Amino acid sequence: MSSDTPERFSSRPVLDLVGIAENYTLQADPAGLLRELLITAGMTLKNPTGIMAANARLLWGSAAAFRATVERALGYDRPGPIAIPRGDKRFSDPAYQQNPAYFLLAQQYLLFSQLVADLLDTAGVSGSREAKARFAANFLVDALAPTNTLAGNPAAIRKAFDTGGMSIVKGLRNMADDLRHNGGWPSQVDKSGFEVGVNMAATPGDVVYRSNLIELIQYSPQTAETHSVPLLFCPPWINKYYIMDLAPGKSLIEWAVQRGHRCFAISYRNPDKSMSDYGFRDYLFGGPLDALRVVRDITGARSVNTLSVCLGGTLTALGLAYNAARGDESINSATFLNTHTDFTQPGSLGVFTDEATIAHLEKQMQQKGFLDSSTMARTFSALRPNDLIFQYVGNNWLCGNKPPSFDLLAWNEDSTRMPAKMHSEYLRSCYLGNEFARGEFEIDGDRLDPGLVDIDTYVLAAVDDHIVPWTSGYKTTQLLGGKARFVLSSSGHIAGIVNPPNPKAKHWVNDNLPADPHEWKANAQLVNATWWQDWTAWIAERSGPKVPASDRLGNEHYPPIEKAPGGYVRGAA
Repeated sequence: MSSDTPERFSSRPVLDLVGIAENYTLQADPAGLLRELLITAGMTLKNPTGIMAANARLLWGSAAAFRATVERALGYDRPGPIAIPRGDKRFSDPAYQQNPAYFLLAQQYLLFSQLVADLLDTAGVSGSREAKARFAANFLVDALAPTNTLAGNPAAIRKAFDTGGMSIVKGLRNMADDLRHNGGWPSQVDKSGFEVGVNMAATPGDVVYRSNLIELIQYSPQTAETHSVPLLFCPPWINKYYIMDLAPGKSLIEWAVQRGHRCFAISYRNPDKSMSDYGFRDYLFGGPLDALRVVRDITGARSVNTLSVCLGGTLTALGLAYNAARGDESINSATFLNTHTDFTQPGSLGVFTDEATIAHLEKQMQQKGFLDSSTMARTFSALRPNDLIFQYVGNNWLCGNKPPSFDLLAWNEDSTRMPAKMHSEYLRSCYLGNEFARGEFEIDGDRLDPGLVDIDTYVLAAVDDHIVPWTSGYKTTQLLGGKARFVLSSSGHIAGIVNPPNPKAKHWVNDNLPADPHEWKANAQLVNATWWQDWTAWIAERSGPKVPASDRLGNEHYPPIEKAPGGYVRGAA
């Protein structure tokens, strides 16, 4: 048991449960969420007054809910004691308002959720323990929602009645298939209608360079003239690159190509055990810096514009500081999309990035040499369980429907692994040490100074991003030198990036960059359009004059190897 475990508990069984959790849940729960929840539950016993107050609130609420239910049964429209939280889609079915029994069921569940939150408050814990306990408790409470049961889901009941019970049979088949082929998690997407290179990652081009780590794709021009400064797309290495080339009409790469940019993209190899010793240095020199070298050789350009996403942006920022220390001006401007460079605010992933969790993950990775893709995918799903897990329990298992056919989810399911050394270095250097922002990140013994970076940067964040909170993404404007533009997009971590022109698109702009991001937001102007259009104008000003486009891809040093999207995106080594 760790040194921060309370020395005294009011209940011996709690200690026993903690021991069981430590002995048997390391593989399934490396973050120790259950352990911290059990310890926190034990600490509530030190506050019997708080427990009594929480239960009294539950009793009063239950009595009020029952009275409101009786009045509704008599034809009166009486509100319950607790309102359905704004944005909670679980109880949007009219039955939860029109049927007194379902109304009472929803009210009792919401009161139970409130009770759990009140009890956690009585424990008096803080820091990592509180964050983990609340995360675990909220996940379990979400799992216990009546909408995850057949009897408590009116849509599933109606479907069963309408189909004569066939929806239940289909739902059981879906569940059995997920137990066999998806680790017991409900499938999020029907991928049968999508194929990489056909209707995803379909922008025409060639692979013009391949190393043991990356393939470099050059895209065919689609305009008579192209800008003289090429544009390199740098994806995160824990995802397939084609989030930037999702589908025709939704592809940021296609958008840039059609606006006269000579575009290149990095596609990382999906690592296996042979790459277990690849670390930050390998990915920096073998990733964006190597790609820059090849792009400049092919195009003859003195410098290159970069556009980087999430971890790809973190890596590019390291490269910028490395180059700045050496007077290397091969990067002309840098665009960062939903990127951490300062990890002071780690977002929801902070629950999984403390010392104990990282040590457990390192033990898990010793044998395989990498972190399995399913582990990362399910971690990200657990950050938004109602949207990414439990809604599919209702749709797939209870209603017997197929999961939706959606290109964004199909990309999300096409996940990658993380080399053991890289994952360990990333978590320790960034989430634990925040070394780059503190000027302590070292490459070959030299510390990188982000303040030395002196180029124009375009920094985008998404207002509903739960992985890189927008206030954290904003910190890049304060960390790097040079002139920055900050734009705040609508939506979340991925939908904020895949944001082609549409009636719902919007973003906020403000030319001033105060230290406080909330001050920036308070004075920002809302623009009813996608940020793609704002970025198009910004990047055009930094892309040089236009020259006649050439249909030739690659050059004598780097001839085309195969058609885009290449082999690495399909898993070929």
